[in-house]
Amino acid sequence: MPVCRVAVLMDYVRWRYTREPLTHDFQSRGDRDPSTISLLAVRAMPAVFVFLWSTGFIVAKLALPYSPPLTFLLLRFCLVIALMLPLSLIWRAPWPRSLRQAIHIAVAGALLHGGYLAGVFCSIDHGQSAGLTSLIVGVQPVLTGFAGRLIGERVTARQWLGLLLGFAGVALVVANRKLVFGLDETGIALSLMALLSITAGTLYQKRYCGAMDLRTGSVMQFSAAALLLLPFAVFEVRAVQWSASLVFALGWSVVVMSLGAISLLYLLIRRGAATHVSSLFYLTPPTTAIMAYFIFGETLTATALLGLLIAVIGVAIVVRR
Repeated sequence: MPVCRVAVLMDYVRWRYTREPLTHDFQSRGDRDPSTISLLAVRAMPAVFVFLWSTGFIVAKLALPYSPPLTFLLLRFCLVIALMLPLSLIWRAPWPRSLRQAIHIAVAGALLHGGYLAGVFCSIDHGQSAGLTSLIVGVQPVLTGFAGRLIGERVTARQWLGLLLGFAGVALVVANRKLVFGLDETGIALSLMALLSITAGTLYQKRYCGAMDLRTGSVMQFSAAALLLLPFAVFEVRAVQWSASLVFALGWSVVVMSLGAISLLYLLIRRGAATHVSSLFYLTPPTTAIMAYFIFGETLTATALLGLLIAVIGVAIVVRR
């Protein structure tokens, strides 16, 4: 790639994160207009986000046999902080200008990272199937549609149709995956906690943290999530058994999930309506089912493929302009 193209892309990345003025004269240099680059990036973001987010259940299945759920999440959060804090200082990334804004960022992080991930990981570790967990959490777009009125968002009749179609597609995907395995009150309660946490966190992030810098915001939000889980993690009695699978799952969770997928989620929330972004979560269980088919050899029936198609149609109806 020519040096000028690299410079242009680096300038665009800096603008995406900091909103500082672009330094390149695109028109005089003949380079691609930044609005074109932005459009291409935005169009690719939902697909990349769905793929990365869908690996979360795969990572859980790899990690939980070797580590208690909350201990694993604490290790994940601490590694993200250890990585992002020095980078934020080196880049001189801006911190919140007021205590109130800092509290808003911390609350959103506690909900999106602490409450949601703790509920998902603990429900699976408790013995509940990932299919049932993903189905319960899959109600989130509908719940977000109802709650979106709290932040002034309006959901049209066409979008409600898309949300319901998406949920029906998710239900078809997980219908044949032993949903009743490990079914009990504790697993259901943990899944509901994850559902409420990610719904509230998405709305809260959209309402109060739109101007958050992704670098310093990550440090603050993962710190808040770690402080939330620490009092509960100390009571876990199972020891960590270090293995190649655990190290891979931890590394993937830190770099790909906590930095890549979460940053994409924040950018999507910043650019679009909360209901539009939440509808993408309908595509997570079908995509996870496809991944599990290739990685773990889990069955992928015609019903699941039909559910994937219905979910895609539902999401397309919601996000279509």
